[in-house]
Amino acid sequence: MVLLKEIKELIANGEIEIALQDLDEYLNTDNPHKDEAYYLKGNAYRKLSNWQQALNNYQKAIDLNPESPAAEARQMVIDILNFFNKDMYNQ
Repeated sequence: MVLLKEIKELIANGEIEIALQDLDEYLNTDNPHKDEAYYLKGNAYRKLSNWQQALNNYQKAIDLNPESPAAEARQMVIDILNFFNKDMYNQ
């Protein structure tokens, strides 16, 4: 059984693909703390600059637990995207 602590270490060490596989495995079980798993999955996708998947997984974490740190992380990604895409609004 994969532990979320181990998955955090994989993400921190840049082993994103392995972390994502482990998170999918974790989410397909009856484990508690699925909100934290979705938050970590969002973090993994953020490290890959896959913004849409990051936002989607943060939202799933928020849906399960509105107090999740995913709420702040999701807002940070939105702020980043708004900053980098601000020229789109001026066309």
